[in-house]
Amino acid sequence: MSSLSLAVRDSSTMLRRNLLHARRYPSLTLNLLLTPIMLLLLFVYIFGDTMSAGIGGGGADRSAYIAYLVPGLLLMTIGSTTIGTAVSVSNDMTEGIIARFRTLAIHRGSVLVGHVVGSVLRSIISVVLVGAVAVAIGFRSTDATALEWLAAFGLLALFATALTWIAVGMGLISPNAEAAGNNAMPLIFLPLISSTFVPVDAMPGWFRPIAEYQPFTPAIETLRGLLLGTEIGHDGWLTIAWSIALALLGYFWSTSKFNQDPR
Repeated sequence: MSSLSLAVRDSSTMLRRNLLHARRYPSLTLNLLLTPIMLLLLFVYIFGDTMSAGIGGGGADRSAYIAYLVPGLLLMTIGSTTIGTAVSVSNDMTEGIIARFRTLAIHRGSVLVGHVVGSVLRSIISVVLVGAVAVAIGFRSTDATALEWLAAFGLLALFATALTWIAVGMGLISPNAEAAGNNAMPLIFLPLISSTFVPVDAMPGWFRPIAEYQPFTPAIETLRGLLLGTEIGHDGWLTIAWSIALALLGYFWSTSKFNQDPR
């Protein structure tokens, strides 16, 4: 069997193991999924009229604010879902199973690949669930073409892959699951200081560069452009650049840390 076939076979096995763990212990994924859903309902039904009036500069229009809010919360869903990946990786590293895997004739990188692919699949499923809730309360994307929907799906998958590799690295450096969850909190904190809830132009001048050029804001604006027809501009290229840079950083960081011999 070639090394490529071995890697694919072992990665598939680790992916199946990862998905079985997620099915048997769904509470972590559900808890992380509830955060964007609760924020969606909170900002639409409690703050929706006030926020829409402030953004639009006219009368309250809750449906317009739903359209503005949903793309940001879809990306926030990815960030919150990957926190579970950091916790899962940390559990593997601290509970002794990795030491057993190191003694077996399996492809070394398959353990990480299984975590990454499983996390991306869970992120996409979570995005679909949050999107279904958004559609149920009034979100519509009537102007998006099939190609734009496909591009939006590709953007979500690419961004999920990038954040997942970062989460894997955070899990590998954490001494326990609690620390892994804390280390990965920036993945859910950054969307809060992006253009998810209000435009960057509404923020204080000194803070705008931070909000504008962090990874989430360009991705959110690109997703809005694809689904709602707003101007994308340079945000599309920034999103691709951020995603590739984060994926490469997370990959090399994670593989370097994982390949270190345990003391």
